[in-house]
Formats: sequence, C-alpha cells, structure tokens
Amino acid sequence: MSEVTRILSAIEEGDPHAAEQLLPLVYDELRKLAAQKLAQEKPGQTLQATALVHEAYVRLVDVDQAQHWDNRRHFFAAAAEAMRRILVEGARKKKRVRHGGGREQLELQEDQVFAPRPNEDLLAVDEALEQLTSIDAQAADLVKLRFFAGMTTDEAAQALGIPARTAYRTWSFARAWLFRRLHPDAPNSPPGMES
Repeated sequence: MSEVTRILSAIEEGDPHAAEQLLPLVYDELRKLAAQKLAQEKPGQTLQATALVHEAYVRLVDVDQAQHWDNRRHFFAAAAEAMRRILVEGARKKKRVRHGGGREQLELQEDQVFAPRPNEDLLAVDEALEQLTSIDAQAADLVKLRFFAGMTTDEAAQALGIPARTAYRTWSFARAWLFRRLHPDAPNSPPGMES
C-alpha cells in the first residue's frame, strides 16, 4: 500500500492528523494538475494554481463527512473534479450581473491593449458534460478523467475498471458527441476523427 493510500485510509477512519500528512505528499502533483487546468483557460482568469490547489484540497479533505477514496488515482480523479467545479463556479460567478455580468475586464497598460474576453467555453463544456452524464455516465466520467485529471485513456480505463478497448471506443463516442454538442454548426465529426 502506498503512503498516500495509507493516509487516505486514515482520513477515512477519522484520524485528525492524517490530512496534515497528505498535503505535502500530493501537493506537487496537485499543483501540476491545477496549472494544467488553468493553462486550458483563456487569459483573464484571476485564480492562481496555488489557490486552486488549496480550494480543491479543502473541499476534498476538510469536510464534515469523511469521503472514501479507493486509491491514489481515485483521489486525484476526485481532485480534478473538484478543480473543474471550482473553475465552473468561478465562470458562473463572473457572468452574474453583480460581478460584472457580460462586461469585459480591461487591463490598463501603456499601449491600451484590451484584455481578451473571459472563457465562457468552460460553462458550455460543463453543461454538455451534464447532458452526457444523463446519456452515458461512463463516457462522462471518462471525459472528466482525460480532460480534467490529465489521465491517458489507459489510465482512465484502469481508474474506471473497464477494459482499455472499451475506454478507447467510449472516448471516441464521447469526443464526437461533445463536439456535436459544442459545435452544432460544424461538420459532423471533430478534427482528426474523419472516416
């Protein structure tokens, strides 16, 4: 049993000091995961990778009801999901009128270049993932592990407990389905999937 898995078990059993032991072991990997998520965002994102890691960690570990993680990979998948939710909540908050609504944030610089529009794609992806979950929950879980946890298809298959062949087939379906949902006016197949 790895040290991380042992500490996760201790957290689940209610050990009050286990959470303190976990963060130093997983911090670097969580930071890389957060940086990867933020790199996918368009410029204008005010959340830093460190803040994203800390918020996700608090949501995972510092809760009233103990959570259950089967292993290290399961924990990181849960961390990726927490980060996704935090980014979606931030995007929704920015869209609210009292937080600026549709207004564009401008950075004042000497050459007066306008800042790019904030990323609204994340909200569209989140909505599409919710719809995909109602159609094929396994496909939605696979997308979350691939896109938000940065896992390969083989790693995601292992985390989901499905054969790699099934995961590749499901990944092809999910990519095509999401592409059609997010780009209704585009040709029927996403780039790289033409037959």
